[in-house]
Amino acid sequence: MRLLCRAVTTLLSALTLTTLSPAAAHAAPGDTVTLPVSEALAGLPVQGEVRDGYSRDLFRHWVDADRDGCSTRAEVLLAEAVTAPAVGSGCSLTGGSWYSLYDSRTLTSATQLDIDHLVPLAESWDSGASGWTAGERQAFANDLDDPRSLIAVSAASNRSKSDQDPATWMPPTAAYHCEYVTTWVVVKTRWGLTVDEAERDALAGVLSQCPDTVVEVTLAR
Repeated sequence: MRLLCRAVTTLLSALTLTTLSPAAAHAAPGDTVTLPVSEALAGLPVQGEVRDGYSRDLFRHWVDADRDGCSTRAEVLLAEAVTAPAVGSGCSLTGGSWYSLYDSRTLTSATQLDIDHLVPLAESWDSGASGWTAGERQAFANDLDDPRSLIAVSAASNRSKSDQDPATWMPPTAAYHCEYVTTWVVVKTRWGLTVDEAERDALAGVLSQCPDTVVEVTLAR
């Protein structure tokens, strides 16, 4: 399903939108806006980042929101599997295969993968989440409503990225750069987060080499 959603997002790039609609300009949480990624980036407030008070524990993650026995981590692994794994007791996963977009690797064990918050938890804290409620931070950390927010990638690539933004880290696979920065802008737009100057410039630099993809974003905040 997540792969299908990515395909739909790519198809939207064939559309042309020259101006931001009045509805988008006055959108509220729950509304869906459609606009070129360049306009989405231009709409992100530019602000310095502050890490004071950050703790990963402030973002309760890998919950079982729908109480089906599978945590957010397992839900992403199931959704993104190229070959479906067997699901055992407690939603344990065996077998299966996954493709890590960050470093173009095929992995055959769930233990080899991390679920990456495409915009890291610490980065979200720096750019606005420090002022959120605990419930909002939990929703961000377990965002299954937009399949672009979380991604299954090799543990090695995720740990190389850590909490860096595109000014200091990009996926090793250059062919994924356009999609990566586009998705970064989408997630920040969805959650009403800011960007710092270096981050904005890095995003703009990559996007200048990419199609001005039209993105559809449902606002979470």
